[in-house]
Amino acid sequence: MGRLMDETIKAIGPLDQAAMKAALERQDQLTKPLGSLGKLEELSIKVAGITGNPRPRIQKKAIIVMAADHGIVTQGVSLYPQEVTRQMVGGFLAGHAGINVLARHIGARVVVVDMGVVGGFEPHPDLICKMIDFGTRDMTQGPAMTREQAIVAIESGIEVLEGEIKKGLDIVGTGDMGIGNTTASSAICAAITGAPVSEVTGHGAGLGAEQWVAKVRMIEKALSVNRPDPADPIGVLAAVGGFEIGGLAGVMLGAAAHRVPVVIDGFISGAAALIASELCPRARDYFIAGHVSVERGHRVMMDFMKIEPLLNLNMRLGEGTGAALAMSIVEASTKILDEMITFAEAGVSEAGEKPR
Repeated sequence: MGRLMDETIKAIGPLDQAAMKAALERQDQLTKPLGSLGKLEELSIKVAGITGNPRPRIQKKAIIVMAADHGIVTQGVSLYPQEVTRQMVGGFLAGHAGINVLARHIGARVVVVDMGVVGGFEPHPDLICKMIDFGTRDMTQGPAMTREQAIVAIESGIEVLEGEIKKGLDIVGTGDMGIGNTTASSAICAAITGAPVSEVTGHGAGLGAEQWVAKVRMIEKALSVNRPDPADPIGVLAAVGGFEIGGLAGVMLGAAAHRVPVVIDGFISGAAALIASELCPRARDYFIAGHVSVERGHRVMMDFMKIEPLLNLNMRLGEGTGAALAMSIVEASTKILDEMITFAEAGVSEAGEKPR
């Protein structure tokens, strides 16, 4: 195990129970019927536990979007050619992709990271280069990457997260770009959860019925060839994963170690969360599932990790779009906790009993 990854995992502690208790007590004193804001109340208490602050404030937000290519694309698992990954990263940098629009909407910065896009990029002030290789290898022919590359991917994600903390960070969302990465994510899901490939494989960016069957067969072949051990998350990532998936897992571990709430996007981010949570089960406490993706394996992932997504909007774009929308709800929950006044402050009579 890499030193940075090992140190980061060791730094992940339990949620701050004292902060959560204080947040709960304040929620119970606010000018509203007890529990009337439902999950918003629960969410604010969780954020208090994550941050260690009974009245957390979310002001500095970032969506980290990691991009990489996948060798499995040569097997026809996607309708789109591999160069679309590179083209979409250009769109992120230009500021006109879906994630840019939603990030502006919530006041978050978009952090774009090249983890291994075929062709690479010219230096750009808004692009972080953590290139490991020009995409993974074809996982139907052997491991997608070496074990060493898998560790480097995770540690690169930790480094990116720590770099953003230095700029100021109260909450982070995860996003992705990579043609073929739903295939890798389905493979990771099947390997770790034990669910049949056909039950965790969706139609990606619009595959037809015959193409979906072929995609399932390719994933089954990759799992048969590599036989990843579900008890070895690094081995699973190396066998059938992607560089951006490993990087996002690192972002999640780093966020947990630094007590920063991390909002998980959709299917690809879910695969990264599986890797991160298997490396450190305690890290799950720091995850907030932004939404449930249309990709059928995403619900399997969430159920496996015992995480309930905030939103269900039939989305499947990725890029961090679901995380961005959910981040606004997280922020709203903390504003209720911090800015709403108590019965005593308002001079309003409270209810006679408080059944909790």
